[in-house]
Amino acid sequence: MLVHPSGLDLSSSHLRFLTARIRERRRVIGSRWRRLSAGRQALLTLAHLRNGHPYAQLATGFGIGTTTAYRYITEAVELLASLAPTLEQAVRAASRKAFVLLDGTLLPIDRIAADRPFYSGKHKKHGMNVQVLTDPAGRLLWASPALPGAVHDIRAAREHGILTALAAADVNCWADKGYQGAGPAVRVPYRGRWENLSRGQQAVNRSQAKIRALVEPAIATLKTWQLLRKLRCSTTRITGLVQAVLTLHLTCSN
Repeated sequence: MLVHPSGLDLSSSHLRFLTARIRERRRVIGSRWRRLSAGRQALLTLAHLRNGHPYAQLATGFGIGTTTAYRYITEAVELLASLAPTLEQAVRAASRKAFVLLDGTLLPIDRIAADRPFYSGKHKKHGMNVQVLTDPAGRLLWASPALPGAVHDIRAAREHGILTALAAADVNCWADKGYQGAGPAVRVPYRGRWENLSRGQQAVNRSQAKIRALVEPAIATLKTWQLLRKLRCSTTRITGLVQAVLTLHLTCSN
């Protein structure tokens, strides 16, 4: 296999943060000699998450075995995922905002047609449903565990307890038509064909569309991490990957 120099469009703060966490973990568990230093393990993990390179390619570039690369990346991802904010923490932060935005996104996965639970009829592809909360400026606050793509947004929001948490904290929320029936805490557009709506309802829907558009940059932020654009791993690992990316974004973008 040929090897060539490459780069990551990440700041040094990402590397410093993850390196510090790995060093701390190694000290806690009493880890001794490793094939890679904490800094190299952090760089290996960031390359996997950001560029989506498979383990075999990364292993060659870092001079280690494929199994070792998998083990190092898994360890770092689990460490990052454990630092991700919980829904309760996100809602507590949201309670200091004027409102929050709620939306769902589909993370494409590599599946065959027989895997119906993962097939999203809305998006016409297989994937995992992830719910996202942002502040009024569209800054990412929280990302949910991943559910099969066949799960609708309103059902996902209920299963994660998002609606209950927002109502209990008295946080106003804006969402799209996929959240019809979510309750008084969630404001959704009027349903119906555009020409059948009154002028007032049309004005409300236009205003809400402008507000809800702010959630799109947050979703795009998640998908700047190439690994999340086409996941080829076990679906049981996707939640950890999303939480790891969320941790890196929140800690290194402030």
